[in-house]
Amino acid sequence: MKPNAASTERPSREFGGAKGVVAMMTGFPSIMYYLWASAKYNDGQFLQPTSYTLSGVCEFFRTFGNYIAIGAYPSKYAVAIFWTYVITQGIFYVTLPGIRTRGLPLKHRNNTSLPYLCNAVWSFYTSMIVLAVLHVSNVFRITTLLDQFGPLMSVAIISSFIITFVLYVGSVLFGEKLFDKPHALSGNLIYDYFMGASLNPRVGKLLDLKMFFEVRIPWFILFFLSVAAAVRQFENYGYVSPQVLFVCLAHYLYANGCAKGEELIVPTWDMAYEKFGFMLVFWNMAGVPFTYSHCTLFLSARNPKQYEWSSSYNIALYALLICCYYVFDTCNSQKNRFRNQIYGLTTTRKSFPQLPWQTIKNPTFIRCANGGTLLTSGWYRYARKIHYTVDFFQSLSWALITGFSSPLPYFYPCFFMIVLIHRVSRDINKCKAKYGADFDEYCRICPYLFIPYVF
Repeated sequence: MKPNAASTERPSREFGGAKGVVAMMTGFPSIMYYLWASAKYNDGQFLQPTSYTLSGVCEFFRTFGNYIAIGAYPSKYAVAIFWTYVITQGIFYVTLPGIRTRGLPLKHRNNTSLPYLCNAVWSFYTSMIVLAVLHVSNVFRITTLLDQFGPLMSVAIISSFIITFVLYVGSVLFGEKLFDKPHALSGNLIYDYFMGASLNPRVGKLLDLKMFFEVRIPWFILFFLSVAAAVRQFENYGYVSPQVLFVCLAHYLYANGCAKGEELIVPTWDMAYEKFGFMLVFWNMAGVPFTYSHCTLFLSARNPKQYEWSSSYNIALYALLICCYYVFDTCNSQKNRFRNQIYGLTTTRKSFPQLPWQTIKNPTFIRCANGGTLLTSGWYRYARKIHYTVDFFQSLSWALITGFSSPLPYFYPCFFMIVLIHRVSRDINKCKAKYGADFDEYCRICPYLFIPYVF
């Protein structure tokens, strides 16, 4: 059986249309700077005006602007660090060994499918080795990532705007001659800039930019920031605290999990239907690594004596993380291996870690009238979005390990909950439209959405 072809239907406008996306394109970077300044200059507490008078508010913004100008100026050094990393990852993408696979048939490409080389797991471990050598040889100390956090964040933000502009203009003016032809444009330049002009922009035949930015930029950088915190703590105090080890483990599991299953990203909705615009470029390049890391920033900025939680608290959080990761990993594996079974694909990677119950034997499913399938066994038998549930609790554990003295580490789980609610709402509406009565039957067989037997 062949996978269903990706649709070319023009989507309705999301996020409040042009006005909404303008608010997000200005609001997201502003929030990032605000969180960073609060962490660096206000001991992890929200920055506030000394008074809410006109003069007090004006003084607040002057001070805030000075913080950015002094502590987050996009220096040449930061540009060199960031873009050396990005270019190196691009070289790894096209040179390291990996699994070759193909994406979904794309209607706007006459139902042809694009080839992908999936080697993020090789890139991940190669990057670790390279950074270890650079650190030990003093060519580049990994703790520089923390020292240059503000400038690197600015470079990432500015780069995301520039890359989005280049992709948009290149796709609209030159189409497949440069990146990819424009797809399902709304007619509003600002909205299309945010959502993207094309589905699968590529540099050459192999370097798929959407796939490239999916894992290697956001999640690898997030992990390396946590490693930098561990190295800094060991250099300063002679040991690494359980809390810093926790964020290293958490970010390793997530980065490694995304990398080892990169080929499973290829047939997902995001790759086949989500255009590559500011929304994806910004969050993959800047938003994820520089806002999801506030747990790391909190821990690295403090003496570990300040967060010596009880053994029972630490053990409980480690248990929560590991249990949630197990469900997250095996749940996604079940879904994607089932998809491969249906499509007759047999490629299975043995990347670390291989966990029990990654494959469902004799899975039950609904054969839909439109030719699709809906899995009704494995973890999904208990909750249709259980992978979102455990993903959220993983994010919550990252914040809980820092304690409760700063609200900044809790930005990620709070923001992530909003993202997940939007995703679930979107997914349900699309599934109702796509599967009709079959989706109603699916909901009857698998009645729980997030938490088995509860909700």
